[in-house]
Amino acid sequence: MENILSEDGDVVNYTAYIGGGTPRFFLLIVQQLANTNLSEFVVMTKDNAARERVMQRIRSAFSTDFPAVRGRVMRLNVGPPMDYPLVFRVLGEDPEIVRNIADRVTEVMRANPDTVDVNDDWHDRIPSLRLVLDQDKARTLGVSTSSLSKTLQAHYTGIPAGQFREDDKLIDIVWRAQNDLRTAADRLPDVTVRTGNGRTAPLSQFVKFETVFEDGVRWHRNRFPAISVRADVIDGKMAPDVAAEIIPKLKPIQDQLPVGYFLETGGSKEDAGISQKSILVWIPLVLVITLILLMMQLQNLSQTFLVFVTAPLGVIGAAFALLLFRAPFGFVALLGIIALSGMIMRNSVILVDQIEQDQKAGLDAWTAIVESTVRRFRPILLTAAAAILAMIPLSRNDFFGPQAIAIMGGLTVATVLTVFFLPALYAAWFKVKRVPLNDESAPMLSLGKGASQ
Repeated sequence: MENILSEDGDVVNYTAYIGGGTPRFFLLIVQQLANTNLSEFVVMTKDNAARERVMQRIRSAFSTDFPAVRGRVMRLNVGPPMDYPLVFRVLGEDPEIVRNIADRVTEVMRANPDTVDVNDDWHDRIPSLRLVLDQDKARTLGVSTSSLSKTLQAHYTGIPAGQFREDDKLIDIVWRAQNDLRTAADRLPDVTVRTGNGRTAPLSQFVKFETVFEDGVRWHRNRFPAISVRADVIDGKMAPDVAAEIIPKLKPIQDQLPVGYFLETGGSKEDAGISQKSILVWIPLVLVITLILLMMQLQNLSQTFLVFVTAPLGVIGAAFALLLFRAPFGFVALLGIIALSGMIMRNSVILVDQIEQDQKAGLDAWTAIVESTVRRFRPILLTAAAAILAMIPLSRNDFFGPQAIAIMGGLTVATVLTVFFLPALYAAWFKVKRVPLNDESAPMLSLGKGASQ
């Protein structure tokens, strides 16, 4: 892999870590546990376009040049630390049952064409040598469980036998077996243990050796053994959308779960729900405060609700903009739409207040609606254009880009709807009838320097 990266012209530099993951050089990185079969590379490319080309070439190399390696290429995420975007967790009391349920979940996830590299965080099972103590023979020889444990600990880990002083430092002298004796499993039966009469006996006289397969890592969540079945998604697909497709297919498995076993959705879908919940919990209070402020400004309940119902108009433009620029509707985009609602209601308040002022000046309702819309068109357009143009630099940002795009698209469409839809809604809301142009009895308001007639 180092040879491949060193010959790639789009790669500026790279760093390889063997036997473990990278240090936390980036705050949002997910660190990996130390493992002898793990290597992690950090690759720096010339620009974003070069990054995408390098990613495709590395993925191609993994599929052709490294058939025995499970390789994964990913960008540094900007957002909550997340190892895999698509995760389903299985929790329960018995690890064996949890493993069986997780295997069924894995099959369902692999059946989805949008998933890539489905695996779990317990990894493949590894062979393990288990010692089964024959208590009768051990008691006959005078060997206790604690003495056996201390002997094996001394053999493999070592026990302090003294201290060596070097200047002002004390270094422990550790007694343990030689390296070839500690790494050879076939030499374990020959390890001698001191018996009760002061002699020694090999382990094979009172210990049976069994080879079993165990989980390399066993994670717990809420004090339950928990397996996270996880996967990446193909380019062009959002992990929450793929999770929404898989959840109905997991319903039969969830309905058959024994008592005390659970199936949870994790990954980006869970993070999105947590982040949105932190916002939505304050929405009722925000709505109440907004209504109070509108009532204080307009001093009319009907006009207050009229302005309030214009807030969702920005969703139309925001949805089209996010779709056009292929930006995700996530946490920051939701913040943009909430801010957009305030901008739209501000423009609506300006227009409704102007209509009321014109009616108090003597104009009839229909003429006031038309004249106020014409007079307030330029101020509303200029303020919206200033906000839209200010969002253009931010729209290229990796993190705040969806928020800027949502505000730009939503404010563009909402400004047009404010000018055309809001006057029509005002007329329909208050049942304003159109005044004929030849009606000489209708009062008029001169827009020039002269006095009103």
